Amino acid sequence: MVWCPWNSGCCIVFDLERRVEMLEVYFFILGLVNSVFLILLFLVRKNRLDLLHRFGWIYLLLAIPAAYGIFLVQQENETVRYSIFLGIFLAFLLVEWLFDYALKINFRENWKKNWKWIVPYLALYYAMNYGFVVMPWKTSLVWGLIMLGLFIVQIIANLKSHPKMSE
Repeated sequence: MVWCPWNSGCCIVFDLERRVEMLEVYFFILGLVNSVFLILLFLVRKNRLDLLHRFGWIYLLLAIPAAYGIFLVQQENETVRYSIFLGIFLAFLLVEWLFDYALKINFRENWKKNWKWIVPYLALYYAMNYGFVVMPWKTSLVWGLIMLGLFIVQIIANLKSHPKMSE
């Protein structure tokens, strides 16, 4: 609570608005980092798969700010949509870790054969990106357009980095 010289409660409202803005900025920055990181991973994957195998796990560290974001949402009694989208992001990171590091399933190489692994992975991937585009868009048109532009670049880099579908 903030001290208010007028004792009218206006400073409390201002403090709450500032905290909500902080959460929106936090979500936007997390989305920016996520998108830029994925674009870089896709670009590295195309020519330097060895680097991706060595350093790709660093992407999974985004689970830390995502979990902290859920904590902030709960602490600030903010709308549950932030928690939902951050939960989807955490679920995506968990599936990424399970497939790539724990189970070592190379599902990206043969989509027809591995469709049962690809469907939940892609569903979480698109849901995560939807959240990182739509939530900032609700705050700022410019933020939304930036995130949409990064998502389009992400899709292009992703498509160009993966091999053609094989039998």
